[in-house]
Amino acid sequence: MTDDTLRRVTVERTATGHFTATNERGGTIAFGTAGDAEFTPVELLLASIGGCTAADVDVATSRHTEPTGFSLTVTGDKISDEEGNRMTGLAVTFTVTFPDGESGDRARAILPRAVKTSHDRLCTVSRTIEAGTPVTVTVADA
Repeated sequence: MTDDTLRRVTVERTATGHFTATNERGGTIAFGTAGDAEFTPVELLLASIGGCTAADVDVATSRHTEPTGFSLTVTGDKISDEEGNRMTGLAVTFTVTFPDGESGDRARAILPRAVKTSHDRLCTVSRTIEAGTPVTVTVADA
């Protein structure tokens, strides 16, 4: 991997069931498994899918006009079966509105194509999930 392609996040345990992820730019996000208000790892996965495709669609549509409303919901079922724990039925639903007028009409017209292009080509997160990229797990010497 080169410095241009490698992405890195470090996760540190802060307490039982609580963790902080730090990116190389110093940004942090707390998450956990203890049932608090923090996001769980699965919720972060859903947020990553939504955030990635939202960013793609926002860039494409906001070239024409600022939306008057822009939200999306990402859902999926967490199951446990003979294959282990995993998510199925992942779905993203956009709710986007634009102002009346010519620029809003242009943005509305390209919205379906922007969503499709993000899903089919641009969103690294959902494309990785759909491609089924293997995850290598190792234990480093302490």
